[in-house]
Amino acid sequence: MATDMQKLLGTSEEDDDEEMDMEVKEEDDGDQRNRGTHAASGSSNDEFMFQQSMQDQVGTPGGGGSRRSRPLEEKERTKLRERHRRAITARILGGLRRHGNYNLRVRADINDVIAALAREAGWVVLPDGTTFPSKSQGTKPPGGSSVVAAGSSASHMASQQTSPPALRVISSGHRSPVELSSSRMKGVFTPAPSPYDLPPTQSPELVSSVNKAEGLVRCSVDVINSKQVLEIPPNLTEQDFSGTPYVPVYVMLPLGVINMKCELADRDGLLKHLRILKSIHVDGVKADCWWGIVEGHSPQEYNWNGYRQLFQMVRDLNLKIQVLMSFHECGGNVGDDVCIPLPHWVAEIGRTNPDIYFTDREGRRNPECLSWGIDKERVLRGRTALEVYFDYMRSFRIELAEFLEDGVISMVEIGLGPCGELRYPSCPIKHGWRYPGVGEFQCYDKYLLKNLRKAAESRGHQFWARGPDNTGSYNSQPQGTGFFCDGGDYDGLYGRFFLKWYSQVLIDHADQILSLAKLVFDSSCIAAKLPDVHWWYRTASHAAELTAGFYNPSNRDGYAAIASTLKKHGATLSFVSGEVQVLNRPEDFSGALGEPEAVAWQVLNATWDSNTPIARENSLPCHDRVGYNKMLESIKFPNDPDRRHLSSFAYSRLIPALMEGHNIIEFERFVKKLHGEAVMNHHQQV
Repeated sequence: MATDMQKLLGTSEEDDDEEMDMEVKEEDDGDQRNRGTHAASGSSNDEFMFQQSMQDQVGTPGGGGSRRSRPLEEKERTKLRERHRRAITARILGGLRRHGNYNLRVRADINDVIAALAREAGWVVLPDGTTFPSKSQGTKPPGGSSVVAAGSSASHMASQQTSPPALRVISSGHRSPVELSSSRMKGVFTPAPSPYDLPPTQSPELVSSVNKAEGLVRCSVDVINSKQVLEIPPNLTEQDFSGTPYVPVYVMLPLGVINMKCELADRDGLLKHLRILKSIHVDGVKADCWWGIVEGHSPQEYNWNGYRQLFQMVRDLNLKIQVLMSFHECGGNVGDDVCIPLPHWVAEIGRTNPDIYFTDREGRRNPECLSWGIDKERVLRGRTALEVYFDYMRSFRIELAEFLEDGVISMVEIGLGPCGELRYPSCPIKHGWRYPGVGEFQCYDKYLLKNLRKAAESRGHQFWARGPDNTGSYNSQPQGTGFFCDGGDYDGLYGRFFLKWYSQVLIDHADQILSLAKLVFDSSCIAAKLPDVHWWYRTASHAAELTAGFYNPSNRDGYAAIASTLKKHGATLSFVSGEVQVLNRPEDFSGALGEPEAVAWQVLNATWDSNTPIARENSLPCHDRVGYNKMLESIKFPNDPDRRHLSSFAYSRLIPALMEGHNIIEFERFVKKLHGEAVMNHHQQV
């Protein structure tokens, strides 16, 4: 029996003896304190005082003394009774763990059992034992389970009483998937070791550790922070995606994973994160290859050391990687947590010739990326911008050829503008733009103005060689401008000419760079990123799309030509979707007449019509099931008779919050659904 107790309770007989000695001593001390308390209170209960006095006399030789001394035999009997009580408790707890799906701590006692049963019945049990009916008892979800929280956490109890009725799931302990699913609805918190405690591993050791993948699989379920609580809406309906086409899942690495010296910023920390991602069957990761780091100091002097180390680590873990040729700066945009400028030698050129940058109507320069007006101008130390991009990609192809040839690099995304996206930098935060302003046209550097003059002359209208002067400012709304308002100049003869020229410059830029990329990477998959510019989509002009370079008013399809250009070079369209933002800030979309889903479907139809492969990535991090379900609706197309599907999905981004216990569990469910696997819904886990 003692052996069974040790297995179930995790304690030794010596520990029990020591604890029971303490309990006997505390009982003696309690008797003394009780006597002092009753004497001081001057109670009128004579019978009670008489019994107390008799007990003191019996317990003390000679009938007196201030404290009784319990015989050794009585202490031993107390220990035996305590052991018998603990053995019964151990069997009860063991049965509840095995058959009742209760997540009880190792040293749980009968109080924990009663508390767990009370909470399952819908009662609230405070840490001090105070118990009362929950306000949400009347709205319990089907299945009988109600709100459950960690037994010893006062903060969880407070949130339990103030939050609306929802299923709260505790994640803890090292359990199998079946145990995890079945025990989510009940339980008391138990600490669990963190996967972060893994010792640092050098590259030669990675292969052997990854071969033990089954041991790592539970890292995602092993709760990095067991105290996290999942909030699941009570009436959440989830679609079954089992049997749908397999969509590979990639996780975007932190922007600063490679530092300015082209070294891994945190090798050990990255390795631990990659192991966790591997354990939940993520297909790979996605990383920026920064122009400002690799060719940062001198023209045509490239340093790929950090990226070689990164790719080797990914290969050792049997993962894939998508890379982005980032010809833009990092810093100043939403989500940018590091600063990586353009190469130093480019900045030196920009100080003497600022027209190499995009420029707005007021003459403000934007050094986020180079103007497309210099694509064929030899202003970069004797090279054109296209030649600079080509040399950079060719160096990547030569120096890291082994990773392309063995398939570790599954896709090369070509940066075509700010944030690596195919668009004008029409909404720069550094110039004061705030959502949902329409932005401004970025065509006022001397090179693009020269291009505009040539286009106007070819049409025989020299006076059209100018940008529109009634477009307002960065934060204007369409109806407040003469150009974008309903019936405005955007739909006049000059407006149509200008917008067609402005968007054609964007398409020509993509066409020229993608042709060079295809030449460099040959049979490798290449891609171009397209943003989701959804605000003011429900107006006639689609003003924000126009300033970004997409000639897509309500009477014209501005994405068909882009899809055809990508199809021409066999490139995949990587679309950055923003549907989840609607869940977080719905008032912004109603006020800005935004329609992310409509933009997404228009882009999808354009790519499908041209038979262009399409991939997607989310614009903002998401960690809750409601957000993941929203993304699944835009990634999976289970009702499509042609069974069309995405070529891949990139999750943005690998941040510490994703690695937290409840977040990584939800992300694992999301990955399984993208892979077309069957996933048990929350109402089936009761």
